[in-house]
Order: sequence, then C-alpha cells, then structure tokens
Amino acid sequence: MSEVHGACSDQFAEVRSLLAGNLDAGADVGASVAVFIDGEAVVDIWGGHVDEARSRPWQRDTIVNMFSSTKTMTALCALVLADRGVIDLHAPVARYWPEFAAEGKERVEVRQLLGHTCGLPGWDGPMTIADVLDREKATTLLARQAPWWEPGTAAGYEAITYGPLLGEVVRRTTGMTLTRFFAGEIAGPLGADCHIGAPAEADARVSPMIAGTPPRPRDPAGSIPERVFFNPYVTPADASTTAWRRGELGGSNGHGNARSLARVQQVLACGGTVGGVRLLSEAGCARALEQVADGTDLVLGLPVRWGMGYGIGSPLVADLYGPRVEGRRLAFWGGSGGSWVLVDLDARMTIAYVMNRHVEGAFDRRSVDFVNAAYDSLALAA
Repeated sequence: MSEVHGACSDQFAEVRSLLAGNLDAGADVGASVAVFIDGEAVVDIWGGHVDEARSRPWQRDTIVNMFSSTKTMTALCALVLADRGVIDLHAPVARYWPEFAAEGKERVEVRQLLGHTCGLPGWDGPMTIADVLDREKATTLLARQAPWWEPGTAAGYEAITYGPLLGEVVRRTTGMTLTRFFAGEIAGPLGADCHIGAPAEADARVSPMIAGTPPRPRDPAGSIPERVFFNPYVTPADASTTAWRRGELGGSNGHGNARSLARVQQVLACGGTVGGVRLLSEAGCARALEQVADGTDLVLGLPVRWGMGYGIGSPLVADLYGPRVEGRRLAFWGGSGGSWVLVDLDARMTIAYVMNRHVEGAFDRRSVDFVNAAYDSLALAA
C-alpha cells in the first residue's frame, strides 16, 4: 500500500486508508486531505508524487493550483469586508465601481456577483488566457458588457469572471488587489499557506497539474456553457505555467494544499475565530448561508442553491452525501479537476481535498468519497 504521511487520528483512519487506496489504484498521483474540527486538525495527510513519472514525492509543503476552490477564498474576503462595513452586499456594484453601471447594470448588487446571478458568466468577445490574466483588460471589458440575461432572474456560474468581478470590488474599496488583501488580511493572520496566484518564492513547491482524462468535450456552439468554458479553455498545462501563478484570478488560480484550504475555511466553521484570530462575527459567518439563487444553473446545467459565494445545498448534494448531511448548515465548493472544500457550521468542521491529477467531469467521486469517509468517522464518536 502507498505510504501516506502526516497525522491522522485513529477515529479517522478510514480517510487515511482511502487516500492510500487512491494512490495505489492511480486515481491520485499526488494529493492531500485535511479535516479540521473546532480549530484543530484531526486529519492532515498527504502522499504520492508531484510528477506523472512518480519520481518526486509530494511533500508536506507542496501546493498546487486549486481552480474554482479559489472561489471560497474570494467569498471569504467579501464576507470579511461586509462584516467590517467596508462593503454592503446588497448595494449596487456601481457604488464602488462606477464604470460597472454601463449597459443596464446600474442595479446589479454585490451579492449577485457572489451568487452567480449578475448575468456576466463570460466575455462577449474572444479571450485568450493572457487576456484574462490582464486584470485591467478583463475588468474593463466586463464593466462595458451587457448582461446575458436579466440580473437576478437566473444563476449562471461565473467560472473565470468571478475573480475579476469581485476582485475589482475589493480593489476599489480597499486600495489593495485581491491577492494582497487575501494574503494580508486572511491567510497571513491564520498562518495558512494559501494564495490567490502564487508568489515566486513558492515556485519550487508548486506541483504541476496532471491531465488524468481527455479534455472537456465541446458544448453546443453558441450555448452559454460553450461561451463560458471555451473562451478561453484552460487546460491543466495552462494552469501549471508561471504566468498563471502570477495572475490574480479569484475564482480560478488559488494555490494551496488541503491543510491550508481547510484552515482558511475554519473561519466560517468556528464562528469567525481560529487560533485566537477573529476575522468574522458569528453573524458575518451566517451570511455565507444567505440564499441568492436556487435552481438549475444555466452554465453548469445542475441544480445548485447559491449562497454568498458558496454552494449551500441542492438535491445533488443530498444524492452525493445522503443522510450524513441532512439538516446540516453547509457551505462548500470545489474546483475543476477535483479539489473540494466543505464547511459544516454545525460540527465546526472543514473537510478539504487538493490533488494534482485533474479529472474532467462534474461527478468525479474522489472528493465525495473523502467527505463521506470523514462523516462516517465523525459518527463513530457520536
């Protein structure tokens, strides 16, 4: 059986065995899993390798691109700023970013950016990866653009636009880029090795992403999903470049491992305070669960209930986790390829899975299995 490193309480031995089994079977090349409860790590494990040839071991401090798990980091920034009174989540975006009012967007609210209902899930014109990494160009184009539907009437997943949209609100209200704000106000105080982008000094610790499946199949030409996911289409190789790491995409290019991602999201799980560091009030944490939308997402084609930047439940979640999560207050989201973080505000628990083998498809079972194993282990102490 593959060697798994790190600490894992005996109660959660099933989680360790699952990671070892995934590494043995090739479902994972390199990965990390963490479970925190009430501010303490009951699972902090890793194993495997950072390269497809399996010649370089995944280390304790290995980090990797997490794609859309980054959205939970950006959502936390917005919640912190709202709790401090710097932004009003129900205020028009144009209050903070006047240019955004163009093309009938003067009434779009900040919460609609967080809840994917603003009607800007993609760009109208052709975009390259270099274009989306150009903050000024990406945000200027979105400010000038008309919504694809009446804002607030439907949800459409802001796969890449989420970061530029919310990042500009953060920049306009704090004078700091999203990367700087997250580093200085959240990750730094928590001592979490989590980044929006990744600094040059971390390059030696970054695992490249490994394509574990064929590319995503094309969506019908001209459809909303096609306009979102293929303008531009970002491959695991693209997300492993230096240019990608230096970018500031608050929905797409966060770097970290399971430990750091879970520690950051313990803020929500623990009522706003972790390790003696208070970042949110109890009420500020509860705002994550305020519903913005509920229904079939126009981009994902799946039933999703959106809160303030997090998924907060849907029939799909019940199908995946069953009675384990029934009645629980959950906030969660994951990234293309497989990464995932789930926050249980009732159990004061976060569960995170971060890996380098990128698997296309909404129903990759790896994170589901880890979440279920964690809940089954938690039940042993009940």
